[in-house]
Amino acid sequence: MLNGKKIAIIGGGKMGSIIAQGLIAQKISSSKDIIVTDIDAAKLEFLRKSMKLKVSSNNEKTVKTADIIILAVKPQNMASTLKEIGSAVDKTKIVISIAAGITTKFIESHLAYGVRVLRVMPNTPALIGEGAAAVAKGSCAKKSDVQLAHIIFNAVGISVEVEEALIDAVTGLSGSGPAYCFLIIEALIDAGEQMGLPRDLAAKLAMQTMLGSARLCLSSDKQPAELREMVTSPGGTTVAGLQALADGNLRATIISAVEAATKRSKELAGGK
Repeated sequence: MLNGKKIAIIGGGKMGSIIAQGLIAQKISSSKDIIVTDIDAAKLEFLRKSMKLKVSSNNEKTVKTADIIILAVKPQNMASTLKEIGSAVDKTKIVISIAAGITTKFIESHLAYGVRVLRVMPNTPALIGEGAAAVAKGSCAKKSDVQLAHIIFNAVGISVEVEEALIDAVTGLSGSGPAYCFLIIEALIDAGEQMGLPRDLAAKLAMQTMLGSARLCLSSDKQPAELREMVTSPGGTTVAGLQALADGNLRATIISAVEAATKRSKELAGGK
């Protein structure tokens, strides 16, 4: 689907390897067209053996032959990485960054004028092909570049396009959101155990309940509030449970979590 375009993934960590795996599994790209770089030789050897990927420790040499460059390095390493590859990146290439808090303007300032830059915020459920990613384009990126990014990130879940000003909110919601869901699952497991269920049974029920509820939301034409009302019988058990959640300000607490994560993302973008 990428018509043999050469892809360089700079950073062979968790998300970089997930993207490579998804592209190959969905037959969007071939392992011979993907090369991953990293400073960790052991990590590169693992990727070479397990996924049959081309690997390298030389970022500059790698990006010279690439059509698409995916920057999967840590935010604190972005400036040094861009300095390293800057001379090898021209406007024929597409640069996609998945580093939290790093703006397209920052990346563009380290590269030649006219380079097409995209900023993407993925999340960890991409590990199982259930990720949610948001794509924002830089000043020189084209609509076709956004479509190409969708092809890449739809290989590990779903993707949507947003204005870059909304990426911090995406980070607070779906970027950090899996951690909130895991915490809720933890609490359900603890509660089930406290009510007398064996922990392994409570875990199985809690996880499937969260999964089933999300799938029902995705497949139904009803809003979450309507689905909640379907479960809630007057004077029943769910009403009692929902009242306890209301008393504990669950809704406000979750909103506060998204606000706090969004604020932190903005601080990272500002170099704090």
